[in-house]
Amino acid sequence: MSILKLGIPKGSLEQATVDLFRKSGWRISAGGRSYFPSVDDPSLRCNLIRAQEMARYVEAGTLDAGITGRDWILENDSQVEIVCDLVYSKATIRPTRWVLVVPEASPVQKPEDLRGKIVATELVNYTKRYFAERAIEVDVEFSWGATEAKAAEGLVDAIVEVTETGSTLRANGLRIVAELFTSNPQLIANREAYRDPWKREKIDQIGLLLTGALRAETRVALKLNVAKEHLETIVAMLPSITAPTVSNLYGKDWCSVESVIAEDVVRELIPKLMKAGAVGIIEYGLNKVI
Repeated sequence: MSILKLGIPKGSLEQATVDLFRKSGWRISAGGRSYFPSVDDPSLRCNLIRAQEMARYVEAGTLDAGITGRDWILENDSQVEIVCDLVYSKATIRPTRWVLVVPEASPVQKPEDLRGKIVATELVNYTKRYFAERAIEVDVEFSWGATEAKAAEGLVDAIVEVTETGSTLRANGLRIVAELFTSNPQLIANREAYRDPWKREKIDQIGLLLTGALRAETRVALKLNVAKEHLETIVAMLPSITAPTVSNLYGKDWCSVESVIAEDVVRELIPKLMKAGAVGIIEYGLNKVI
């Protein structure tokens, strides 16, 4: 039997990734201290790898595919196949921003103002390239942690740090000078492995179902009954991927209508549907939307 070697990110992405695979149809058990989680698919072999190192192992072919952040692909300048983006919209992982930050009182207003200064970051290689491409000479040093504190205490002139909203930076008296890029998890593949027909099909299957599960996170299904005299009005009110599904109720001058819609519009839509003649409205969650 052919085997696909798949990297699961260890750390902040780990639980969200395991949960996403469960919604997609795979049950991965990553409990205990093992770095080799079990999975209910004999054609998969999973390894727990830090997201920071994932792209390096995939590029080398140690892994056929894996999930990591776009930031660590850029940091390692990795030559891998980007299969798909995995935007964890409702889960604990959301797209993040890497930003150039200085203390609030700093005179620095733009990257050029840091010429000859010290910048601390975990994203050393990318940061060096960023300033080199702009011909700005800076001293980039690796930060082992507490990077925000180094800027706040004046230990360095600036930092390159990851943030979602910027609220933590502001709370520490820091100011964003420039946004460098946005990062989100991605399914990546070794380029040679991706040329193998069986592995490509398996990787694409994983990508299809993972993105389908993520798409379902922000959508729900609505099912309702409506008299035929109000059907056109109700159908016009329902957004859908293509068109609502309509079927006749047995022995009645009524129809059943079903549609998939964005979850954030349901609270406004249901009262309007009731006023337009809908009854028996049922809302239910979805596992995947393909």
